[in-house]
Parts: sequence; structure tokens; C-alpha cells
Amino acid sequence: MLFTHRTDAGERLAEALRHLQGEDPVVLGLPRGGVPVAFQVARALGAPLDVIVVRKLGVPYHRELGFGAIGEGGVRVISEDIVRSSRVRPQDLAAVEHAEEAELARQARRFRGDRPRVALAGRTVIVVDDGIATGATAAAACEVVRAQGAARVVLAVPVAPPDAVARLRTEADEVVCLSTPRAFRAVGEWYADFSQTPDEEVVALLTRAAAGPGQGQASGPAARAAAVEVDAGGLTLAGDLTLPEGAGAVVVFAHGSGSSRRSPRNRAVAAELNRAGLGTLLFDLLTPAEEADRANVFDIEPLAGRLTEATRWLRLHVPLPVGYFGASTGAAAALWAAADAPDAGANAAIGAVVSRGGRPDLAGPRLAAVRAPTLLVVGGRDATVLDLNRGAQRELRCENRLEIVPGATHLFEEPGALDEVAALARDWFVRHLVR
Repeated sequence: MLFTHRTDAGERLAEALRHLQGEDPVVLGLPRGGVPVAFQVARALGAPLDVIVVRKLGVPYHRELGFGAIGEGGVRVISEDIVRSSRVRPQDLAAVEHAEEAELARQARRFRGDRPRVALAGRTVIVVDDGIATGATAAAACEVVRAQGAARVVLAVPVAPPDAVARLRTEADEVVCLSTPRAFRAVGEWYADFSQTPDEEVVALLTRAAAGPGQGQASGPAARAAAVEVDAGGLTLAGDLTLPEGAGAVVVFAHGSGSSRRSPRNRAVAAELNRAGLGTLLFDLLTPAEEADRANVFDIEPLAGRLTEATRWLRLHVPLPVGYFGASTGAAAALWAAADAPDAGANAAIGAVVSRGGRPDLAGPRLAAVRAPTLLVVGGRDATVLDLNRGAQRELRCENRLEIVPGATHLFEEPGALDEVAALARDWFVRHLVR
């Protein structure tokens, strides 16, 4: 079984867990990759979603051997047999536990913020991950959840090796696994897209779920999400269109080099725009065959033409103001498309453009013709790209602004950096798109 991405895996896993809907379960996602899967499960079951933060305690000088695990609320699960057989001094084991307690607290604050943990006492708890390799973390999570008072523990994953599943049946009351291939080497090889899940996406999903306690619903207006086939001048491209109820505008995302519509960073930004009542369209600018040739992502003019055609298609289906959000080379395509001569069908009124870590310099020949208000967002530590953005800004003749996110690198992976990008984009689009 091959999953397209974590969202696809979560939707399929949710169907296999429907029998638990009547038990009023709590869904817990293992960070980071397990949370996007768990989000889909919680939404389908109408269950509250939380994160399960556990830290394995590894024997010093032999860290792959765990002598226990810790969880929030002071939960400790210790294997006395391993402690005795390790022959490690008690103070060394205590030092490991102290260090892991600090990391546990840091992760919990990062992912949950000020929200309290969802109470587990007496509940059926579904622990979800995006897959299992050895099963050590999943086993520790099950032990911690049981120690926190869960009446029944269900472990749910899309894929795992058969021997790991067999072992885990002794840790959980029920194990639900969609696929147990014998030729198993790594979780990622069972996904078409197994890109890293950033902290910001975890935080955004948990925030969305917490906004509707017990419902797994997103905050902000109710949103309709659908997979679509975008007609870009006769070429069909896969896309995801999300329209909050009463949406005032739609933002089209143009991804950058080495990325796709599944970009977790773009999806985190899109989620923030959806909460603000803005629709979003994420689609693949290139076909899978075209992506194999890296030169295609730097061929800006054809990409811009494709974006223009996709905008024409969008306006036939959703008659709302349109803005562009471009990342990396996608920002150049967005600016080039925004500068094209307007016509009645495609980009008659591109209302605003936002560039995240973009290469607007690659749209150099067209920058002076851009009329849409343009926001350039660059990380403070992304020195080369920052210089290129400053140069491109001097070429723009439209309303524009350059925002520098202090301490951020090119991918905005630092804590809080992508959140700032999303907030800047949200405010820019709301100001310039929504009437």
C-alpha cells in the first residue's frame, strides 16, 4: 500500500477506526509526523485532538537500549530489570531523566502553548503515528497513556512491519494498522510524499482542533476542502481547493523548487489564511515527469503562463478576488503572472502578492509592470536571498514592503518564524483582497 501523503493516510486510517466513534475517544498524535495523520482521524470521529509527548530514557553509553519513558504530568515508566542489568550508576540514570524532562517540557510548551492537556482518565485513547519502524516510541506512548488513566488504549498507524505490530499488541488493547508489508525497511518508502512535518504545522493543527473542543474542527469559518483538477491551458494539474464559508477572496499558491502542493510550510500558511476567511488553492505547477528535470523550476516565464491559466480556470469556478502567494522560484512566477497584461478571464485584478523566501529577481524583466501590492518576506539570516530581494524591490513600481523575520533562515524552520510569515501574509491579503 502506498499513501500519497499523511493527509491521505489519516483519512484512510479514520475509516478503519469508525467502530470507535461511539466510545467518545480522545485522539493523540505523536509529534511531529503523527499529528497530521491524527488530525484527520479526530476530525472524522468528532473527537478531541491532543499531542502525546513522550521521551524515551536511554541507558548512558547505550542509548538505543531504553530503561523507561516519561510523559507529562510526572508520569514515569521504568523497567527495573533493565536498570539492574545495565549496571549504570543511579546518578547517571538520574542525569538522563533530568535532561529528558527538560526536553519534554520544552516540546509540550512548543506544541500546545498555554492550553491544558486533554484529560484521559477513564477514556478510550487512540494513539496515532504516521508509521512504525521499531515500535519503541509507540510502546512508550501506550505505557504513558495508560499511566495517565486511560481506560482503553488503541494504537493506530498506517503502516508497520508485522513483527513490530505483533510486539505492540502486548502494549495496547487494540492495534489498527492498515498495511504490514514484510519487505519493510523504512516508513517513508510507503509514502509518495514523506517530507518533514515542521513544528509550525503541528502547532497550527492542534490550534485548529482546540478551537472546537471535542469536534476536531478548524477555527474560523467552516471550510470546504476538495481535491481538484486544474485546467492550465489544456494541461491537467492536481490541486487542493479550500473555501471557508463566506470567503472574500482566494489565494493561489505557487510553490518553489523541490516542493509541491504538499509543502508543509505552504500548507501551514494556507491554514492561517483559511482561519482568516480566505480561500486557498494549492496546485502542482509541474507534472511529475517535469519535476524530474530541475531546470524546469527555474524556467520562470512558462511557469508564470501556467499560473495565469490556472487563475483563469479558478475564476470560472470561484468568482472572487485573487491573490498570489509564492515561495522560492514560485515567487518569481507569481510576480511575472501578476505583471502580465490583464484580460477578462485570467488576472484582471490580481489583488496582492506575497513572496516567502522568494526569488523575485528571477522576474526581473517584468517587475516594473507589477501593479498588485507586493509583500516580500525574507529571513534575517538568509543573507544572499535578502540581497536579491532588496535589489528586486528597487525595481518594483507598485505598493510594496520588505519584511525581515529576525533570526530566520531560508526555510523559516526556527521556532515561531513560519508563524510570523503566516501572520504577515494573512494581514497583507486581508488588507488588499477583502472588500
